[in-house]
Amino acid sequence: MKKKKIALFSVISSLFVLTACGQTAAPKEAASTASAAPSPAVTSSAKPVEKEPRIASISIHLTNDLLALGITPVGSVMGGDLKAFLPHVADRLQNTKKLGVANEPDMEALLALKPEVIYLDKSLSGKDVAKFEKIAKTEVFDLDEGTWRDHLKKIGKLVNREQQAETYIKDYEKQVTNVKGLINAKIGDGKVMAIRVTAKELRVMGMKRPLGPILFTDLGLKPANGVEKIDKAYEAISQEVLPDYDADAIFVIVNNEDSAKKLFEQLSSNPIWKGLKAVKAGHVYPIADQPWLDYSAIGNKMALDAAEKLFAK
Repeated sequence: MKKKKIALFSVISSLFVLTACGQTAAPKEAASTASAAPSPAVTSSAKPVEKEPRIASISIHLTNDLLALGITPVGSVMGGDLKAFLPHVADRLQNTKKLGVANEPDMEALLALKPEVIYLDKSLSGKDVAKFEKIAKTEVFDLDEGTWRDHLKKIGKLVNREQQAETYIKDYEKQVTNVKGLINAKIGDGKVMAIRVTAKELRVMGMKRPLGPILFTDLGLKPANGVEKIDKAYEAISQEVLPDYDADAIFVIVNNEDSAKKLFEQLSSNPIWKGLKAVKAGHVYPIADQPWLDYSAIGNKMALDAAEKLFAK
């Protein structure tokens, strides 16, 4: 009988231990199950990276408007005289295919690029639109209509960067105000002209692009006598008529050619030049052909940068 009681007690004890172990293990099992449950999906709020359109530009000025909006064309024409990209933007076009010059673009190279869209300058390529349309969708710009601001806004709309275009223009206008003040401190409300010395001739720059709009519209400078009548880019003149303009200040561009530099040396030693009001007053300001002659968003912005340095001295 005693042995039976001992056996019964052992069985009861075992059942008690098993029950206790089961209660202890349950929470661990629940925790394990909870940790194994899939976590909620994480939704990213980051916008997808905007893909740049494959644009080929048959205009150095449109190329530089694109660069102002942060878009690098896959192909672009070069400066006609330089047979290269314009020096002030060349570093930004290292991965851009050279497509010859605007009046004679390399059509084979253009075709090989497989652009999505081609930008054309009406004055240079307007008669040949059909041959470009066979390659890709074509956008034609009349650079003589409106200003570089209008061209930049049009591009901004085409590439979905309208806000960037507006911001660029606002920043430019702020800089214009600053440069106006610097120039006024030097020459007051004096009359201004710009001349360009090439290998073959002396030019007075007129009211039209590339130089007229930035000097006489943006910066609001007064044109020297007769300049307001030059309703085009420039007019070739002889040295003898320089005094007739009666300019208080003269901007001078000398082409980067030995013959042009020599011609300016001869002009500088001429009594006619030495007798000019601007020369005697020390108001002769040399400026570079680029960016000053690049009528584009970037060209005008860089010209203002150069003017700030020039008139802050």
